[in-house]
Amino acid sequence: MSIIKGLGKGVGSYSRAFNYMLKNNLTWFFIFPLLLNVLLFVVGYQWIIDISDSVKVNVDSYISTVEYNFINSEWLRTSVAVILQVLFRVMYFLLFMFFGGYVIIAIMSPVFSILSERTEKLITGKQYPFDMKQFMKDVLRGVFIAIRNSIFQLIAAVLLFFASFIPLVGFVTPFIMFFISAYFYGFSFLDYAIERKKLGVKDSVVYMRNNKGLVTGNGLIFALLLLVPVCGVFLSAFAAIVSVVAGTILVEDSIKGKAIVA
Repeated sequence: MSIIKGLGKGVGSYSRAFNYMLKNNLTWFFIFPLLLNVLLFVVGYQWIIDISDSVKVNVDSYISTVEYNFINSEWLRTSVAVILQVLFRVMYFLLFMFFGGYVIIAIMSPVFSILSERTEKLITGKQYPFDMKQFMKDVLRGVFIAIRNSIFQLIAAVLLFFASFIPLVGFVTPFIMFFISAYFYGFSFLDYAIERKKLGVKDSVVYMRNNKGLVTGNGLIFALLLLVPVCGVFLSAFAAIVSVVAGTILVEDSIKGKAIVA
């Protein structure tokens, strides 16, 4: 399958997955990203407020020890407080735009593992008796894949950053980075289904490389939503649920009538 054809199939799998969820009563899984969003907003945002307040106290303490003959110190304190509040909130959202996708994948790994298994069971009828040891292995693998992919994505971002200074190349580096991100996100979503085929991480890497278009298409909507200002991370958490179902459907489609390609 060509990369372009695979890309189209991967993106198209979202509508298939959503319809499949509606048909098979899997939409209740959306409650998990809802709870995650509340957690991230309350805990994460409060954490940023605490940091900015702590820095503000230290700056106020420093300002109070210095005499300012040319400016009102109270005005300076107020200005610094406003700047810090804005700066830390902007940093929070910028960091989350880059790492937020993997934070979602790592935290929701247990949910994704169960959802992928439930989807495969509905498709194939194959039963997977619950095994806590295997479940924990699946969750840890999901977290490991998320960390691995985030590191590779960060390395790619650094390399592309330096490449962006090359004339003309700089115009295409943002698009290249976007598709690289989509590929690694798709990798994470498909791996839950791949793992149940008893393939190790190395074999999973080979499978993803052999199906680049499919994998990238699966992660594309998730990556696109992460770019939405302010609420991108919150929206992408819901898209991740659909991505896991879509990824499981794509893996099952790819192995019908033949052994999995690795």
